[in-house]
Amino acid sequence: MLYLIATPIGNLNDMTLRALETLQKVDVIASEDTRKTGLLLKHFSISKPQIAFHEHNEQRAGERIEALLKQGKAVAMVTNAGTPGISDPGFTLVRRAISAQIDVTMIPGPTAFVMALVLSGLPV
Repeated sequence: MLYLIATPIGNLNDMTLRALETLQKVDVIASEDTRKTGLLLKHFSISKPQIAFHEHNEQRAGERIEALLKQGKAVAMVTNAGTPGISDPGFTLVRRAISAQIDVTMIPGPTAFVMALVLSGLPV
């Protein structure tokens, strides 16, 4: 199973309980930036192996992650801040998983565009 996990966009305390529970149970975490994700994991006392997955290695790392998923490993995909697949290569990993008939699920969280829209004062 591939889990797409939204991460806080500024305040680590905005991390959802469901996201934390998922990060604790997966086998490996695919991270846009392992250093930033490492800070998040350390803040919540989570110790999991990470695989760097970003625009400069998405093909090679994608193959490695797909192989793990096919072995039955649970993989979480996180970005530096926000939702995987928005302004990052997360969509390529989702496409790869779908093509390989691997289940994909989303753990929602804070989103910048919703905050911006609400704070704009426009009727929604």
